[in-house]
Amino acid sequence: MAPLNDIVPPGVVTGEDLLKLLTHAKDNGYAIPAFNCTSSSTANAVMEAAKLNNSPVMIQVSNGGGVFLCGKGIKDPNAAAAGSVALALHVRALALYYGIPVVLHSDHCAKKLLPWFDGMLEADEAYFAQYGEPLFSSHMLDLSEEPDDENIAICCKYFQRMQKMKIWLEMEIGITGGEEDGVNNEAVDPEKLYTTPEQVYAVYDALSKIGNMFSIAAAFGNVHGVYKPGNVSLQPARLGKHQAYAKEKLGSSSDKPIFLVMHGGSGSTKEEITEAVSYGVVKMNIDTDTQWAYWDGLRAFEKEKHDYLQGQIGNPEGPDKPNKKFYDPRVWVRKAEEAMIKRCAVSMELLGCMGKYDVTVPKDGVPIYNFKPKSAVDKAMGAVMGAMHKAGL
Repeated sequence: MAPLNDIVPPGVVTGEDLLKLLTHAKDNGYAIPAFNCTSSSTANAVMEAAKLNNSPVMIQVSNGGGVFLCGKGIKDPNAAAAGSVALALHVRALALYYGIPVVLHSDHCAKKLLPWFDGMLEADEAYFAQYGEPLFSSHMLDLSEEPDDENIAICCKYFQRMQKMKIWLEMEIGITGGEEDGVNNEAVDPEKLYTTPEQVYAVYDALSKIGNMFSIAAAFGNVHGVYKPGNVSLQPARLGKHQAYAKEKLGSSSDKPIFLVMHGGSGSTKEEITEAVSYGVVKMNIDTDTQWAYWDGLRAFEKEKHDYLQGQIGNPEGPDKPNKKFYDPRVWVRKAEEAMIKRCAVSMELLGCMGKYDVTVPKDGVPIYNFKPKSAVDKAMGAVMGAMHKAGL
């Protein structure tokens, strides 16, 4: 195995570096956890966990997460896109300080949420014109509730636009059960929770004609959330059948020609995760488990310091004793972060990415913003590309 440090630089990873990272994962039998983040605090916790565990990592934002990041008091149709961009800029400003590769990703985007997707792509294009790379590393389209032909056609349309900036596309075919971010599939037909090899290959065949930077979230019984054992029937072996079918159709020498993604990772067993990764899963989503961990850190702190958190003045040490060092948000938010960091490490170990990257911070230090404007020629090319897009070319 070639050392990952020799292949991928630290900081936000895009374009060819992202392709190298995910290829290294697929070829060497590990996957990268993608943690949903809804604040600078949770994003920092994820990056700190990656640094402590020498692991590449993915930070992803959902539509609801973007709205929350913008501020729940903002009732603007572009709030989700604005909040998502804000998180991306935060991560870009800080990722290099942590010395590990970070993939910036946007999570499930259903058809009704495409204006959010469009807003992020506009930000990508503006960032690309200035800096020579997109703001985000990758985006996900989840049109699994639409007919397959429509799902694939819309993905192809967007992938053509994304390919110009070398943005990775993740798409879903087959439905992930459960409920997340306002999309409820708890009552879905169980058969729709299992994608067929023919469906997966149809996606591969269409997207591969445009580019090679894409992955497929094929349903194999996945469910968002955490449920009692026995209530969810994951069948990772189906992923192996998808790969075998594609290998035969393509005449490929690779046993894993497709980049696969696992959704509904929270609550899955070690055996299920290990088997899924063995079949070419390079990314697994985690949200519910880290939400609980973040809360649990706060809950434990409140329980331990309960008598110090009932007023600004007065605690078991005396009626005049101040409590600021207990109720200061930097104290209890940090306790939540520490608990989330520990839970992130669990996923890194399960997915086999722990210890894959030696933390590397630039010897000369990190520039405050770490934004490198393009050359005049590159800026001109970016402007031309932007004009072509507006013209529909």
